[in-house]
Amino acid sequence: MSNVELSELSGETWQRDRIRAGETRPHRHIRIGCSGWQYKHWRGDFYPAELATSRWFAHYARTFDTVEINNSFYRLPPPETFAKWREQAPSRFLYAVKASRFLTHMKKLKDPEEPLVRFFDGARQLGSRLGPVLYQLPPRWPLNLERFENFLRALPRGYRHTVEFRDASWYDDRVYELLRRYRVALCLHDMQGSATGKLVVGPFIYVRFHFGTKKYGGRYPDDRLNEWAEWLAARAREGLHVFAYFNNDTGGHAPRDAVRLRQRISDIVSSIPPRQ
Repeated sequence: MSNVELSELSGETWQRDRIRAGETRPHRHIRIGCSGWQYKHWRGDFYPAELATSRWFAHYARTFDTVEINNSFYRLPPPETFAKWREQAPSRFLYAVKASRFLTHMKKLKDPEEPLVRFFDGARQLGSRLGPVLYQLPPRWPLNLERFENFLRALPRGYRHTVEFRDASWYDDRVYELLRRYRVALCLHDMQGSATGKLVVGPFIYVRFHFGTKKYGGRYPDDRLNEWAEWLAARAREGLHVFAYFNNDTGGHAPRDAVRLRQRISDIVSSIPPRQ
């Protein structure tokens, strides 16, 4: 990196100070990226103004080794699209994929078997590029323990699953016990009204950064990123795999903050003397 402050990376600076995923991965257990890569307002900021949209993913993948796919939540892509995503990604790149809202919001996890089969018919086309699968539950839907356990029981084995709650009633020890029993991770996030805080529930760590200074926008202050960097680095040292995604895409803050967090974790990891 140059001496340009990471928080000021934009336009030509992004191009000049390209950070390759393989060069600055802070820890072998940590992957940090953004919630999506196809944002028109990133043109002239993260993406060079003259770069064709067909080349945006390749540009993104030179900086990050993971991305969270959000559009699968609104409309489930056909298997051919997942296969295309697999083919365009570098060999060590991972996609986190958000499950369809048909299962989580419309059916509210009721009778999950058929929607799960349909989703994984597509998602498995990612092959070795498939990372965690995210299930975001709706706001204002209170705890339903019986339905939740039935859903967990139906999840296919051999995948990483994580659940994001948007109603605080789900933050319950009985829910945490079920997540641990079925080896599903609690998705940590900072959405106002349903934020989780920092806690370990499940076999890996999954974090979504939604709220810089406003919902889906604003730059994360240094103190908040520093706190997360220290906590995530500690979890990785314990052997937990960490996945973190920035969803504050408005204004192009997501890629800048993702790089800032990664650099802070790298600084923490490099400052720790190796074990004797």
